[in-house]
Amino acid sequence: MPLRVAVQEESGEVFANEADLSGSTARGRKKVVLLSVVAALLAGGVAAGSLWAGGGGNTPEPETGPKIRQVAVVKTDMSGVREMEGTLGYDSVRTIRGVGEGVVTWLPKQGVTVARGEQLYRVDERPTVVFYGSTPLYRRLDTPGSVGRDVRVVADNLKAVGYDIGQQPAGGTVVRQRAPVDQQTSADAGSSTATGADQETAEPGSGPPPSAQGDNAGQETGAGQPAEHRTGAGQSPTPARQVTVKEGDGVLTESLMAAIKRWQKSVDIEPTGILESSDVVVTRSAVRVSEVSAQTGDAAANDLLSVSATTKSVRIPVETLDLGTVKAGQKVTVMLPDGTETGGEVATIGTTIKADQEGESGAGVSEINVTVSVDDAEAVKGIDAAPVQVRFEGETKKGVLAVPVGALLALREGGYAVRLAEGRAAEGRSAGGRLVPVDTGMFARGLVEISGEGVAEGMKVEATA
Repeated sequence: MPLRVAVQEESGEVFANEADLSGSTARGRKKVVLLSVVAALLAGGVAAGSLWAGGGGNTPEPETGPKIRQVAVVKTDMSGVREMEGTLGYDSVRTIRGVGEGVVTWLPKQGVTVARGEQLYRVDERPTVVFYGSTPLYRRLDTPGSVGRDVRVVADNLKAVGYDIGQQPAGGTVVRQRAPVDQQTSADAGSSTATGADQETAEPGSGPPPSAQGDNAGQETGAGQPAEHRTGAGQSPTPARQVTVKEGDGVLTESLMAAIKRWQKSVDIEPTGILESSDVVVTRSAVRVSEVSAQTGDAAANDLLSVSATTKSVRIPVETLDLGTVKAGQKVTVMLPDGTETGGEVATIGTTIKADQEGESGAGVSEINVTVSVDDAEAVKGIDAAPVQVRFEGETKKGVLAVPVGALLALREGGYAVRLAEGRAAEGRSAGGRLVPVDTGMFARGLVEISGEGVAEGMKVEATA
């Protein structure tokens, strides 16, 4: 709404209109500049910009100036409620790309949920299975004694679905890393079997197998083993590499490799005890297939499908100037397309600023994504994606004095005032009432909270029409 400002240069005196400056008195006074400004609510504040400037003396007020009306100061309840547009959809969408050579032989249907231990797709009829964790399988796990967080993911997931993985060495333990399994001779494999690492033979065709029996804990950490082992009869010994286990690491023990064999058989993978990086896709939790981009018969080393979390949230692009009114954990109301409402909460506030479309640094509007979680998953069960409105409740004040924003006069020396309505001039122009300085408070829905000496409920003030 437009605001009106009249300022006398140097002295800062404010006049109601040019009737106060008539005749010789006007010629004796210093030059007066009348300004028309526009107020914009920016994060609960007021900004004023000049739209017109005219000379002093008897120059008439421009016909394009704002029309004036009389309003009463009211006592009311004010709430800083704000509504923003957002998009409801599934969280954490990511694209799954196949690795290595091969042909896609099976893909899931769009919309299905894939949980831990279930296949996500197949290449050359070898399944790729979902494991939960934060570290992907980034290498081939074929070397007894291998240490790393990826090994921990394998150990934790096999244990979670019921496999006995034996004892995992604690942080600070030194383990010996042997040669890769497929480089060992059948004699080495027979020796390993004799020590009990692979004595388990009961391997049901589906579901978690019985627990591994007879694993030697000392063998898993390298205790009691020589510092070197032979790669084959008559070949020179290869020194074993020693590795210290860190917190959060897993160790590819012989017990774990035995569990891998049993798991491989249950999911139709040749039970070698060796895991390829393409055998597992690591996700945070169960995933929903949001899009299938490949077809059976396609080369595996392409984008195959997209998955997302099974939970939904609302993503809202918020102007950086408005971020001060949005707080993590803040309660909101999500208004759904069918007119129903459900509760929500500000889950995350992004840290990456999205520039305006032209990409000009420092120009245009900058935005940050705010994510709102939905309290009632059932309320949005039938919606995959949709535009929604999100209401931020904000601060509430009861019984405050308020006027339309257009009643504020911005003073050159700073601060604001309202002009008392002591009559009504023709054509809706100011009647030249007395100025009353005010302090401003909350801005909401076109009203502004005011207070100050002489401000009372029911008093008439001028405001732009």
